[in-house]
Amino acid sequence: MNKTIFLIIFSIIVSNCARKPQYNDPIPAHDSFTIDSKFVNEQRVINVWTPPNYKQFNDSLPVIYMPDGGIKEDFPHIANTIAKLIENKSIQPIILVGIENTERRRDLTGFSEVEKDAEYCPLTDGAKDFRNFISQELINEINKKYRVTNKKGIIGESLAGLFVMETFFLNPELFDFYIAMDPSLWWNNHYLQKNTKNYLKNFPNKTTKLWFAGSAAEDISQHTNNVAETLQTNAPKQLIWKYSDEPNEKHNTIFRATKEKALIWILNTKSNE
Repeated sequence: MNKTIFLIIFSIIVSNCARKPQYNDPIPAHDSFTIDSKFVNEQRVINVWTPPNYKQFNDSLPVIYMPDGGIKEDFPHIANTIAKLIENKSIQPIILVGIENTERRRDLTGFSEVEKDAEYCPLTDGAKDFRNFISQELINEINKKYRVTNKKGIIGESLAGLFVMETFFLNPELFDFYIAMDPSLWWNNHYLQKNTKNYLKNFPNKTTKLWFAGSAAEDISQHTNNVAETLQTNAPKQLIWKYSDEPNEKHNTIFRATKEKALIWILNTKSNE
């Protein structure tokens, strides 16, 4: 019986680290290019979606960056969602930058002192290198190639959600807004959750928005709930945040179930409630 329970738990956690499932979302018109990165020591494929009338006007637009941003990953899904929201005037125009995966488990997890974590993902702090790639190489390239404002954010789910939350805590000044669905906060014995209060003590003096959600997955929801409780009493006034508790959603449904309300809330400057 104990062996059976272990195998069930193991399969659930491994699913959080595995390459994301593929969907048959229509692929929208987009740009693709590659970057030779010195930080991750490899060539990375970047997919960029711009609003349909982007070339017809001269306005600069904010940018949302997305790990899991390959054509066979979440890029078509989120690009189509943003296009719909812009068409409906639910959000203002924005550029989506998707980063295609190579070694997902390596890039999206930080350092861990828990030896058993090595059964699921590397313990190499690949997230540090991946974050440097984004902050010091990718953002500069996007700034050169596209008309962008200084406003930028990041969105991710599961391990990508963990990366979003770790970036929020470790380098909150990097982005203006953060969206994380079902972040894998169990990583490193839920280190980020346990240290939330300490991270908030040195929060930068600039307005930042955070939207995060937890599904019915117990290995995640207990930690997202605890982060929300800590934010209730310790969030600095310059942090505008919202937690979406989603007990009726599963780990593999929460991204698509919450994407629109997350984007609408985070991109609407009047949505502070």
